[in-house]
Amino acid sequence: MPESQPGTTPSSKPRRPRRKPVGPRLKPVLNVVFGLFALLGINAVYLLGVRLLEAATGETYQNWFYMNMFLVHLVLGLLFVVPTLLFAAAHMRNTYNRPNRRAVKVGYGLLVATLVLLVSGLILTRFEGILEVRDPSVRRIAWWLHVLAPFAAGWLFVIHRLAGKRINWQMGKRWAAVAAVLGGAMLLAQSQDPRSWNQAGPESGEQYFFPSLARTATGDFIPAEVLQNDAYCQECHADTHADWANSVHRWSSFNNPPYAASVAETRQVSMERDGTVQAARFCAGCHDPVPFFSGEFDDPNYDFENARTGQAGITCTACHAITNINSVRGNADYTIEEPVHYPFAFSDNAGLRWVNEQLIKAKPELHKKTFLKPLHESPEFCGSCHKVHLPEELNEYKFLRGQNHYDTYHLSGVSGHGVQSFYYPAQAEHNCSGCHMPLADSTDFGAKNRLDNGQLQVRGHLFPSANTAIPKLVGLPDWVVGEHEQFTRDTLRVDLFGVREGGSIDGELTAPLRPQVPSLVPGESYLLETVIRTLKVGHPFTQGTSDSNQVWLDIAVRDERRTLGRSGGMNEEREVDPWSHFVNSYVLDRDGNRINRRNAQDIFVPLYNHQIPPGAADVVHYRLDVPPDAKGSITVDVALRYRKFDMEYMRYVYGEDFDVELPIMEIATDRVVFPIAGSDRVVSAAAREIPEWQRWNDYGIGLLRKGGKSSGQLRQAEEAFAQVEALGRPDGPLNLARVYLQQGTVRDKAVAALERAASFDPPAPAWSVAWFSGLVDKQNGFLDAAIERFEGLVAADTQEMRDRGFDFSQDYNLLNELGQTLFERAKQERGEARSESRRAFLERAAASFEKTLTLDPENVSAHFNLDLIERQLGRPEKAAGHREKYLKYRPDDNARGRAIAIARSRDAAADHAAEAIVIYDLQRPGAYQSPFTRAPRAASAGG
Repeated sequence: MPESQPGTTPSSKPRRPRRKPVGPRLKPVLNVVFGLFALLGINAVYLLGVRLLEAATGETYQNWFYMNMFLVHLVLGLLFVVPTLLFAAAHMRNTYNRPNRRAVKVGYGLLVATLVLLVSGLILTRFEGILEVRDPSVRRIAWWLHVLAPFAAGWLFVIHRLAGKRINWQMGKRWAAVAAVLGGAMLLAQSQDPRSWNQAGPESGEQYFFPSLARTATGDFIPAEVLQNDAYCQECHADTHADWANSVHRWSSFNNPPYAASVAETRQVSMERDGTVQAARFCAGCHDPVPFFSGEFDDPNYDFENARTGQAGITCTACHAITNINSVRGNADYTIEEPVHYPFAFSDNAGLRWVNEQLIKAKPELHKKTFLKPLHESPEFCGSCHKVHLPEELNEYKFLRGQNHYDTYHLSGVSGHGVQSFYYPAQAEHNCSGCHMPLADSTDFGAKNRLDNGQLQVRGHLFPSANTAIPKLVGLPDWVVGEHEQFTRDTLRVDLFGVREGGSIDGELTAPLRPQVPSLVPGESYLLETVIRTLKVGHPFTQGTSDSNQVWLDIAVRDERRTLGRSGGMNEEREVDPWSHFVNSYVLDRDGNRINRRNAQDIFVPLYNHQIPPGAADVVHYRLDVPPDAKGSITVDVALRYRKFDMEYMRYVYGEDFDVELPIMEIATDRVVFPIAGSDRVVSAAAREIPEWQRWNDYGIGLLRKGGKSSGQLRQAEEAFAQVEALGRPDGPLNLARVYLQQGTVRDKAVAALERAASFDPPAPAWSVAWFSGLVDKQNGFLDAAIERFEGLVAADTQEMRDRGFDFSQDYNLLNELGQTLFERAKQERGEARSESRRAFLERAAASFEKTLTLDPENVSAHFNLDLIERQLGRPEKAAGHREKYLKYRPDDNARGRAIAIARSRDAAADHAAEAIVIYDLQRPGAYQSPFTRAPRAASAGG
């Protein structure tokens, strides 16, 4: 037997040599890990520094270089994963049984921190189809873990190494210094160049874009391919893109045949008159952003029918690259920039495009900030194109106001800013998207859980309104027309409210109709009092192209054997009877011709305007002569109908052979069945679902809006509002005060009416009472009391107003009234001894008018009064500026009279519709008699 070695026994086995924690084969891997971690550290200092800089300043500093650095971070991070895991596995195998258990345990903690760092990074990377976490809460937690884990790992690494070989602190300090210097230098360079958002573009760019008010951020053109890259958006926002592709925004430009025909004429007129097409830029800032901002629009030979840019419409980028709303003047007064895209956005290589997509998903903050800013949720954003004025450069005449959704909405009760509305919603609607961009369920990458119900949703981009013509004309799916019809239906209501005997405006009124319905006497004449009321609109109806929108009342009267009367019928050419009542505006050129082809350069003056404001009503009078041989019962059907374009315009666009049957929407209907006196026919009628007080109130509102100071319709409005008060509503006395103010009888009746309105339980809105009380005080000469009321309204901030989202400090009619009252009050401070007091009142008046101009820069009243006030304050230069703008913006009433007189002499139907009191004859010889294009829906009220 061999001799045993000292210190051993014959039964013991030789002990394996202990592995080194980091052997020669593992050390290169550790060096790679250290190197990648060091590079990531430098990169992370920069990325986190930019993030903190943005949080501290509110500015956006991310740019193309930043995104490349983020791409480097992703690449380094992915490279870091494999060697780190390999080293961790090998190192743990070498050390798991080491007797220094403290070092082993800390090492396990370091491994956990490292795994948290890696996993959180992978979660944030969000690889499509592999690992894609979209929940914002999870991603927020992952981001904080990813930021904090390196600090934890560093701390644990130090503790881990203190148990072993001595740390080379000098090398660590050098790496830290390099990271701080390089990261800090990049951050310092970045901080000098924040994104120039929320700033107007340079005035130098005006030469390319005026008379449109649009600017680019640099003053230069933007390449068409940048503005027209809609397929790029579609990759992540398929549902939104599908909506947009069927929207009228998509079909806004030369791909829209009616628009193309009208703008082609404008370009031709401009070319013949000025030698350039630049006057047509007025249209292009809103309708044609791609050819406009790329510079193609100015080419007189621009082939807009075949050019790709002419078919672009309002693209995704055209809206979402806007960085500032320069003013509330409209006419495209915004600044747009060439957006900063992530690396490889426009690459032809599919792999690089995939990398770009992953970058966006992993780091979407810059993409979100670039393409969705707070301004996009504001009504001012929409108003930049949905508020229009016609500049002198277009019409060679003067400034004229065109369509204006923005101001009419802003001054309404719907916005919560209008102090004199007839009706107020329970909650103010503070932006246009609340109605025109309804939420829709979606799996789009940008979808959010907006209602806290677990369902991801996006804002719809179909922008439903009432444009049913363009989808039909360009061949969009039928459901698109259906969406517009669904949106518009019941936005107004029609109410056959009452009848007046004798067929005259002063006849005895029987109202409201239903459940009681009077018998009609054969051989007698009656006036059918029909009320149209706006319900779910935040601006006048019809808005937009109100001269070519065709909205009319279609009323048919029948007994059991025949049609007795008709208004609003159509002929075989699908033309609406011109003697119908149209809810639109009839617009003239300076020679009294109707603007019948959207020829904006010729717009001069409206002959009449039958649009109805939000929360208001109109009354339409129809005369019916009951035939002596009428028997049984008489049925009256009325429908409010809408067709986007009239046939005259369509024939201009498409030629005389145009035969497309444009959709006709039925917005609202009503029906009443009248028994005939002496007949044994029994007629029953259910009560309307509308409260009786509201029917009286709407009738009174319609009469009030039509009545002048000496009009009998004001007296009838007074009678209607008295009925409202008798039915126990404070709206009655409140609206009586409106009548008395319009009549000028304010000393007694208006004061008493307002006192009654305030004493109701519940009372009339306090702001309404204060507003009309202020007007009464002003008319009665109690200027200090009026000023106190008006200033109180401007500063009002009650709990109810906060709950409902109301803020009347933005009602510039109120501000103007306050300014005028302060101006009048200043005039009472006469003499040298009171000069300081007088000046104080003048300064306060000027401040009020100046605030108006921040809300409406073209306000005629504000400029007129500031001209006078600034002269009295000894500031002639400022006065001259306001005088110039007053002369620019004021209507030219003398010139308008000639055009109106010509139009009324040559068009009997339009002349009739322009009368102060219009009675439509249901039995007019020659009336178009074609039946309803579809059977009228039975009114819910029955009859």
